[in-house]
Amino acid sequence: MIGAFVIFRIDRRTGIAVYAQLMQQVRQAIRMGRLAPGDRLPTAREVSEQTGINPNTVLKAYRELETAGLVEARQGSGTFVREHLTPLPDSVEVLRRELAGWAVRAHAAGLDVSDMQALIAEVAAGTAPGAQGERRVG
Repeated sequence: MIGAFVIFRIDRRTGIAVYAQLMQQVRQAIRMGRLAPGDRLPTAREVSEQTGINPNTVLKAYRELETAGLVEARQGSGTFVREHLTPLPDSVEVLRRELAGWAVRAHAAGLDVSDMQALIAEVAAGTAPGAQGERRVG
């Protein structure tokens, strides 16, 4: 399948390098099952046309993803999600539905996407193994 489930969104205001944003979005698409083993990523030209970024930037992201073992380049065929990735547990779909409900409630409470992302990152960082908890100054 051609990477029909990846629509890249580049935010130049974040300060995160464009190639890193592409990598993050591919990783997330793989992790969330929008890209499956064997799926072909869009070509650098397709991504460039869609986003207006330089094709070399796309190629850099794809090379980094290949180095990380997530994708493989096939000469003359394109870049594909590797076949031997660990599948997601079934519980992820349940978590996705719960998170969607939470997002609706958060939006109704006045949070925008950036607020929700910050809140999730804060909570996730605090619950990660080895998290130190909150530090107070003063």
